[in-house]
Amino acid sequence: MANTITFFRIAVSIVLLFCPVFSPAFYVFYTAAGLSDMLDGFAARKTGTVSKLGARLDTMADFVFVVVCLIKLLPVLGIPAWLYGWIGIIALIKVVNIVSGFAVQKTFVAVHSSMNKATGALLFLLPLTIPAVPLKISAIVVCAAATLAAMQEGHLIRTEKGA
Repeated sequence: MANTITFFRIAVSIVLLFCPVFSPAFYVFYTAAGLSDMLDGFAARKTGTVSKLGARLDTMADFVFVVVCLIKLLPVLGIPAWLYGWIGIIALIKVVNIVSGFAVQKTFVAVHSSMNKATGALLFLLPLTIPAVPLKISAIVVCAAATLAAMQEGHLIRTEKGA
């Protein structure tokens, strides 16, 4: 059941590509993808079906959702250059984490830490807050959390506490 929910998130994310940004359809599919992200892990724990495959599938679904959101949102948000730089640094840390995780543990490591989950929640809320909160303020909060989460992720991977 959990993997079905995760596949649903991938499908909904792809449908999101065809919705005009900030339209009612965009918000419906965006919210459905976000809620399914919360539900798949909950379903896996409740049904006792937590698995490495499910964790990897969840990571893949997260990646698809994020890439689709970037494709849709970046062209319309008017992001300042300094913010692109910060996002690039976070991405670089994440790439280093992936490479070092493979080097240390000889496998792809996906860390589902509380800080990563909090960052994901903040990132999910960002497009929903755009009408009320200036992007610069929201982005600073999200990027600060993402930076801390990425650094914690790297520590957990290199100390073999991440899985």
